[in-house]
Amino acid sequence: MNFLELAEQVIRQANQPLTPNEIWEKAVELGLDQKLNSKGKTPWATLAARLYVDIRDNAQTKFEPIGKRPTKFGLKNITQDTIINENSTIVQILKPEKFTERDLHPLLVKFADTYYHFRGAKLKTIFHENSNKTKKGYNKWLHPDLVGVYFSFNDRISNYEKVIIDFQNDFSIVATKLFSFELKIKIDISNLREYYFQAVSNSSWANEGYLVALKIDEEVIEEIRRLANSFGIGLIKLDAENIEEGQIIVPATYKKQLDIDAMDRLASENKDFADFLQNIIDDNKIKKVNSIYDKVLDENEFAKHLKDKGIVK
Repeated sequence: MNFLELAEQVIRQANQPLTPNEIWEKAVELGLDQKLNSKGKTPWATLAARLYVDIRDNAQTKFEPIGKRPTKFGLKNITQDTIINENSTIVQILKPEKFTERDLHPLLVKFADTYYHFRGAKLKTIFHENSNKTKKGYNKWLHPDLVGVYFSFNDRISNYEKVIIDFQNDFSIVATKLFSFELKIKIDISNLREYYFQAVSNSSWANEGYLVALKIDEEVIEEIRRLANSFGIGLIKLDAENIEEGQIIVPATYKKQLDIDAMDRLASENKDFADFLQNIIDDNKIKKVNSIYDKVLDENEFAKHLKDKGIVK
């Protein structure tokens, strides 16, 4: 028995959508964990990752995500009433928020422009609504919120000499680096696994992938460190009032090889991402940032954005 077979059997018996943790707890009660060929220390995390990836990559998946905070997984023959009830809960949860996750994009763009690790990386928003509309739920875990690129020729911190940049290019030493970001308003114990594995699903293709949030409960950080050891996605905390005080809480694992298959799938589904890759090609040819990425707001624009969106009082 594999993880997906286990999940299907548990959900069918429960006859209702369940979170990955609930699926695993029920599987243990039923003794199905003994039939699973797995020796991992966090099988519930592996189960969640397998479900996210199956929904993202398998057009014939039997599963579908339902609701948020936390996401539950059901089989595609679940009743419409369940979906309606879950969506009603979502509306109640999200209504009190004064600003959206997308309102935080300028914060991450400005952070990446100034933070030492990213060295002036250029970021671009990936608009999910610009994607091809295929099977329901197929693209849900495919899209990151933002993607980014570091060019050594645009590194204002290291300020490399031209000969060093040419040397990097000629000898295939890292002269560019690609980043992928999943951005949230707040991470706490109730949404930690959902958010982290969403980032695993949509950001593992890049050299470095990150889960980013404005607010992060202290109690989840150690768990994210453990997850990062297995899955490689790092954690960034933004600081709206002092953007330079934001920091990488958990480093991402650097991957030398990009996941070309995942990139191809994303580029075929979303024009923003395809344009982003073309921008990198064009700018790298002339060794100059000449393409359009998300704007880095100046201090006055940034302060106005924070106030207008209600991010700071």
